[in-house]
Amino acid sequence: MRHRQAIVLAAVALAGLTACDGPDPNNLETYYDDPVPTSSAAPAPTEAAVSPGPAAPAAPASAAAPDPGVSAQQALLSDADVAGESVQPSSGEEAVGCLADGPSAAGRTANWRYSTGSLLTHRVFAFPDRSAVQAVAETDCAGKTVSVPAQSGIELQRAWSVGKTCTVLLAKGGLVSELSVSASSETRAVDAAKRLLPAMTAKLVAQP
Repeated sequence: MRHRQAIVLAAVALAGLTACDGPDPNNLETYYDDPVPTSSAAPAPTEAAVSPGPAAPAAPASAAAPDPGVSAQQALLSDADVAGESVQPSSGEEAVGCLADGPSAAGRTANWRYSTGSLLTHRVFAFPDRSAVQAVAETDCAGKTVSVPAQSGIELQRAWSVGKTCTVLLAKGGLVSELSVSASSETRAVDAAKRLLPAMTAKLVAQP
């Protein structure tokens, strides 16, 4: 009987020793071991949203070139402009003076007759192959040069008289304004041209 108790006690002691082989709860070096971290896949980087940049400003529409025919018409003297000369419109006669040479892209002409029978003609031309200044500068008229008052805003002006006819040429931009007066004398023709110069200039300078 005592022999069996001794065997039981020996077995209990052996079990106790086996249990002590595990981690000692009082041993800080084993009891508080760091837990093994669990691995997790890093989130895939998301592509940053690209916002469209500001829209490029639309190119301004280029201004349309003025119509030569319209500009010539607007620079032409009207009945009201020559009313002080006491003239009447004339469709069949014109004063033939010295004209700028060369083809014209557009031209307008107006004719009037004085009560004395003298003639007044105004023409406005646009030249496609050269500037208005070049057209006037290259014009070579017979007769003699006439001195007329210089006009503000005009790029080039010239005047001649041939017999009893006086012609004045004004250049500005792409237009040439030509005035011819045929009167009973050279002096009357030149005086009439001088009186009409301001009206010619105002109409021409107003054009783009």
